[in-house]
Amino acid sequence: MRPLPLALAAFALLALPFDLHAEDDALELRPQTSLINVFPADEETPVFLGADRMAGHRDAEIQAEGECELRKRGQVITADQLIYNQQEDEVHAQGNVRIEQKGDVVTGPELRMKLGARQGFMREPVYTLLQPAAHGAGEKLEFLGESLQRLTGGTYTTCSEGNNDWFLRTGRLELDRSAQIGTAYHASVYFKGVPFLYTPWLDFPLNNQRKSGFLTPSFGSSGKSGVEFSLPYYWNIAPERDATLTPRILARRGFQLSGEYRYLNPLYSGQTHAEVLPNDSLAGQSRYALTLLHTQNFGSGWAGSLNLQKVSDDNYFRDLTTTLASTSQVNLPRDGILSYNGHDMSFTGRVLSYQTLQDPLAPVVKPYSLAPQLRVNGLWRNFPAVDLGLTGEWVDFRHPSLVNGQRLSFYPSVSVPLQQSFAYVTPKLGMHMTRYTLGDNNLDDLPDATRTLPIFSVDSGLFFERDTRLRDHDYIQTLEPRLYYLYVPYRDQSHLPLFDTALADFNYAQIFSENQFVGGDRINDANQLTAALTSRLLDPENGQEWIRATIGQRYYFKEQQVTLDGSAGRTDKSSDILAAFSGRVAPFWNVDTSVQYNTGQQQFEKTGVGVRYQPALGKVLNLGYRFTRDTLNPIKQLDFSAQWPLRGRWQGVGRWNYSLLDRMILEGVAGLEYNGGCWAARVVMHRLATATAQTSNSIFFQLELFGMGKIGSDPLDLLKRNISGYAPTLKTSTPATTHEPF
Repeated sequence: MRPLPLALAAFALLALPFDLHAEDDALELRPQTSLINVFPADEETPVFLGADRMAGHRDAEIQAEGECELRKRGQVITADQLIYNQQEDEVHAQGNVRIEQKGDVVTGPELRMKLGARQGFMREPVYTLLQPAAHGAGEKLEFLGESLQRLTGGTYTTCSEGNNDWFLRTGRLELDRSAQIGTAYHASVYFKGVPFLYTPWLDFPLNNQRKSGFLTPSFGSSGKSGVEFSLPYYWNIAPERDATLTPRILARRGFQLSGEYRYLNPLYSGQTHAEVLPNDSLAGQSRYALTLLHTQNFGSGWAGSLNLQKVSDDNYFRDLTTTLASTSQVNLPRDGILSYNGHDMSFTGRVLSYQTLQDPLAPVVKPYSLAPQLRVNGLWRNFPAVDLGLTGEWVDFRHPSLVNGQRLSFYPSVSVPLQQSFAYVTPKLGMHMTRYTLGDNNLDDLPDATRTLPIFSVDSGLFFERDTRLRDHDYIQTLEPRLYYLYVPYRDQSHLPLFDTALADFNYAQIFSENQFVGGDRINDANQLTAALTSRLLDPENGQEWIRATIGQRYYFKEQQVTLDGSAGRTDKSSDILAAFSGRVAPFWNVDTSVQYNTGQQQFEKTGVGVRYQPALGKVLNLGYRFTRDTLNPIKQLDFSAQWPLRGRWQGVGRWNYSLLDRMILEGVAGLEYNGGCWAARVVMHRLATATAQTSNSIFFQLELFGMGKIGSDPLDLLKRNISGYAPTLKTSTPATTHEPF
């Protein structure tokens, strides 16, 4: 016997209005409401016990009846009848039993439990879990410690109480809170009372942490491959590594296997993805795709990266993918980079080649390989009162059918930044020197050559601002004029090869650059001035930009002489006008527009308009228009996309990207989503122009059981990519758990 606990209990009992009758060691308590605290035999954590009637024996067993309540740290048990064994720290409760632990509540007719070890069972339990928000019932619930529970012959659902739109019926269900994994054995998934999926084994996350196991299966249909079915297996190898293996059945093509391995480390990261279709029944060949991405930090300023991609044939993406980004790929890189950054300079060594995917109706020329490319860049500020710059490059260009050769370029420069808080002027002078050494496949008999060009520029600008008030809000309005003068003398460059050079896209950033060509084979002659004006509305409290408007134009003081392939040079005295406007123009309305206007022809060369209306999450309308007046690649497209509630829990999703010139849909999406509160259903149709005169049609069906997983073909990536601002349907008032690593 333990006299100290009994003394404490007796002291507590004296303060209560009850009659105490002692016969040997027996206690009988007869107050209307009694409360005692006792210490289990094996620990110092007290147990508080209250009831209408209690009787018991010192240090042995206490019996309670009528509105019984037992409390121990983290546990509350209520029942009609209760027996507590102090020596075993065990409770046996019967009649309207209710136990609450860490927010989880279980009710049933009978409970046996060792309180300290949290081991025992509840007969015919009805349970409600706090995390995840779930509930169910069963034949027996076993408590197997602090974080493990086992339910026999029961159900599980994340729907709210009283709602069983979907549930799992299992032979056995284990909830492991330490690993945050739920595992169901001999499980059937019921939806609207109808069983539609059976699995002998299924596990699912109890939170959004990563875990190994089979993901929910995916099935759908496409016009090129027929009915598709896949069952991914996810392997959580370590906190910084994982892998996914996905068998995929294509009804019209055969069996495909894909795998992805990812890793993330403070010094390196990357992923490897491989797909193989051993015998494509439609193509009559084996097909595969490989991708390897890796970045590495070697320390002391050194870093490296790899980007290696390869597919088995030209039509791989057009036949086996449903994304416009993939089907529009023409040149797959095999790229390796080693770089250094430090001491105000950088160095890059690169080896690059391509696999070029050809469309028979629109063939392209394969780009040159770089074998290798060496670049150095440096900028030393205040040296002592000027800034010194350096750009150097040596490249060995290789091509199977075009002229091969090496290009060495060296471009030192000096600039003098003169700055005040309201203005700046930066004159700059540089000397660009280039040397060509030509080798194989020189069909045009081009000689080795040298080019030397001085380049002079002056960049200047002013900053004005004022306080203003619009629609009862205070703003800071800025006015920022900018002038940029550039002079480059003419040098005849028609005898130089064209390895990697093309005309740069004419845009706002380009009109302030030194060269209108990208690549190093041509440097424009110039005597020109660029003038631009920018105005912004800023929030005076945090500096957030609400609206920006910009207009700019370039003025030429001489005609253009350096061109590509002997084409005619520019004779206009001024360039097209560039103008842009973006920002929030009204509550929930955002506008982003840009235009390029030809003053000589009095016509628009490029127009881009984007308007978004988004009054709330899950409600968005996007309208876009793109126009480019180009002889080789003209564009005239309308683009409309939306996610919008229709009626009740229904919402519509869609995109219509239409080419007015080709009179065809480039990409179309149409679908419906239904939010059942604890589940969501989606049906989405997708049409994609994969190549010249070719299209692919797909249909996606998906049932998402919040907190459990997704069944069917997943259209969420498709919807996010096509509908700017799209928000996935979530469980009502509770975010849905996901299975996404990283």
